[in-house]
Amino acid sequence: MIRDRFARPLGSLRVSVTDRCNLRCRYCMPEAEYVWLPKSSLLTFEEIARLTGVFAGLGVTKVRLTGGEPLLRHELAALVSMLHAEPRLADLALTTNGVLLERFAAALKAAGLGRVTVSLDTLRPERMQEFARSGRHADVLAGIAAARGAGFERVKLNTVVVRGFNDDEIADLVAFGERHGAEVRFIEYMDVGGATRWSRDQVVSRAEILERLGAQFGPITAVPDRDHPAAPAERFRLASGTTFGIIASVTAPFCASCDRSRLTADGTWFLCLYAAKGIDLREPLRAGASDADLEALIRETWQGRADRGAEERLGVRERGVLYPIEALRADPRREMHTRGG
Repeated sequence: MIRDRFARPLGSLRVSVTDRCNLRCRYCMPEAEYVWLPKSSLLTFEEIARLTGVFAGLGVTKVRLTGGEPLLRHELAALVSMLHAEPRLADLALTTNGVLLERFAAALKAAGLGRVTVSLDTLRPERMQEFARSGRHADVLAGIAAARGAGFERVKLNTVVVRGFNDDEIADLVAFGERHGAEVRFIEYMDVGGATRWSRDQVVSRAEILERLGAQFGPITAVPDRDHPAAPAERFRLASGTTFGIIASVTAPFCASCDRSRLTADGTWFLCLYAAKGIDLREPLRAGASDADLEALIRETWQGRADRGAEERLGVRERGVLYPIEALRADPRREMHTRGG
């Protein structure tokens, strides 16, 4: 296993399979105009599998497929099957908005997908229409049910909490997860990528989330995750036994233990969610580089990694959006729908 300049291992890889999405969530891709990656630039399944194998040889044991919306990538179950055949991977997961999950859940499970995380920011269809420009709320709920029905035992629900939008649903979402056998993970609203309307006052902090849930449900205890110390979510338990998580990227960054990196759909490797630039792995891959060549490039890059993006943002006094709209249009890889969140 290789380590960076702060002794953080290369353990987890997020792989974006497409930058396209069928929602328009305000915190991800809010503008009316989008710059899409050319289809010819996207990595093939064989290229993704090959790069994943190289990463696995350097210590990566966890891979999460993302997008955009990954279920828009045609025949995604075929890629899942290819990655499942990599014996060095211990965890293969998918993050989806759930709109198409009902259709594909069974095939993904059969192909070897281990876990599913569904984005669910609200239980109210009218709010989804306003925030994500979609009336397909019922399809998301059907997708969650289908994932459970397909045999996924560990279904998680990601909720980005935005003050004035859905912060009054925190308790309702925990109760929903309890009823449907899913664990909710609340995510502090981050100033990354397409969050061009972000402001500090819209962030609902971990402390406030815990305070609100404590007032509703009573005492809350922390649940240390000793098996996955680099996991981004801190887990908690209610007196009823229900668990939930909080990813406090804004108010309590976890840079010190971050073992994650991101591969875009066109083969650009980012060492940090906040990184301004990435490493092009597609060009050497298609130019005939051997696995040893690719391994050397990845090893050298990771060993020089000193990224602590969220901690650096925490220290910004007049903190606003990370990129203005013009900067996003100039480089589509700065958008979260391209980078994979």
